[in-house]
Amino acid sequence: MENSQIELLQLLQQDCRMPLEKLAVMLGEPMEAVGRMIDDMEKRGIILRYAPVINWDKTERERVEAMIEVRVTPQRDEGFDAIAKRIYRFDEVKSVYLMSGAYDLLLLVEAHTLKDLAYFVSTKLSVLETVTGTATHFVLKRYKSDGVIFEGDAQDKRLAVNP
Repeated sequence: MENSQIELLQLLQQDCRMPLEKLAVMLGEPMEAVGRMIDDMEKRGIILRYAPVINWDKTERERVEAMIEVRVTPQRDEGFDAIAKRIYRFDEVKSVYLMSGAYDLLLLVEAHTLKDLAYFVSTKLSVLETVTGTATHFVLKRYKSDGVIFEGDAQDKRLAVNP
């Protein structure tokens, strides 16, 4: 992958609503070339989706979010992939990561209530035959997500220009 594609991905990750004209100027590339790069990366599965970062605490939406450490027994010839595929199909599961260290998988899960989340862990996740243990950590407050600071120190970091 060439540098201009990586720079484009970084710009889109910062603000996926940035106009094509501005992206082209920032990259020093013709607008048509930037459009083709985006189309190509979408077709190749590099760009999967464009999504905003939302501070749900400022809305009326009630939800409970947790990170769950999961220890599993890897399956023969499939390793951790087979159990990860089973787990990521649950609606409550927002993210799944294979980890090194004391546990195997890290899940980011979300439910409407604490009771719903407990139900998920006890009746869907823990009963899977290769799951040997879980540890649930509830998210109490979000300070930063996907590079976006939610409150406080989100000031303009550009340098002042002096004549």
